[in-house]
Amino acid sequence: MLITSVVVETNTSAMKLMSLFLSCAVSSLVLGNNEKQISKKEYVEQWRSTAVQQMVQFKIPASITLAQAILESGSGNSELAKNGNNHFGIKCHDWTGQTMYIDDDKKGECFRVYVSADESYVDHSDFLKTKQRYSKLFALEQSDYKGWAKGLKEAGYATNPKYPELLIGIIEDLKLEELDKLGIQNNEVAPTLAENSKKETTIKSSAHQVLNHSNKVKYVVAKKGDTFYRIAQETGLALRQLYKYNDFDSKKDVLVEGDVVYIQPKRNRSKNKFIVLKEAMTVNEISQVEAISPKKIMKLNEISSEGQVLSKGEKVILR
Repeated sequence: MLITSVVVETNTSAMKLMSLFLSCAVSSLVLGNNEKQISKKEYVEQWRSTAVQQMVQFKIPASITLAQAILESGSGNSELAKNGNNHFGIKCHDWTGQTMYIDDDKKGECFRVYVSADESYVDHSDFLKTKQRYSKLFALEQSDYKGWAKGLKEAGYATNPKYPELLIGIIEDLKLEELDKLGIQNNEVAPTLAENSKKETTIKSSAHQVLNHSNKVKYVVAKKGDTFYRIAQETGLALRQLYKYNDFDSKKDVLVEGDVVYIQPKRNRSKNKFIVLKEAMTVNEISQVEAISPKKIMKLNEISSEGQVLSKGEKVILR
């Protein structure tokens, strides 16, 4: 009787442990399956400025860049995008950086891995610009996204015979062609490397004065018709640095007169202990005014989003 009792008790404990294990396993699966997926529209909001920036620099339609990224990365939700920061499905040909292997057209194919998704965007532009088989695309109008979509397939970017239709469908569904107009607008006023001496003189005479913020961060003030590209060229910065140093709204693709544009990283503290808002502002707007990192503002004030609007009269801690 005693032995039987012990066995029953032991089996009961084992069953409880097994039940607990299964419960945890199911919970993990549910949590994994419920991981928030980025929608196409959310992806566009996040990367539209980068796509326009790449268009200005490399002459690749922003609509094509975004449509390819959405299609190739599943709007940033694919394993390759999340674990390898590769948003364009670019494989390892002529690549000396980090790699990862995923089943694609064939089993265990090698793909490039990037330090950041921004680096993936730059490499995508460079990939198209430097590979001879894509050279004909750059003779097309930058507004001709249909020609680009068909040309990418003909040049061998993808094996799917419906690749052009898929890209065009994404572009027209999300109205990404509107971003091409912004890129063309920026191109029209951006200085080119082939400017003659007369134009160079004009640009130098209208050069921006570098100012020092009270928080010891250098900046320039945008003039009428200014672009991120022009300021980057003038200051010797890469476009991605200029975007990194400034915390504009995700929809801001064009500068307006009077915008403060930082040419150095913002600081993590301010000489002011706090400010009291004279008007409602987002964390990013406060960051631009006070030259302090938005992440620091969020941490000091226990705020979860850079886009959160703080009310007029609210006290914001800065150090």
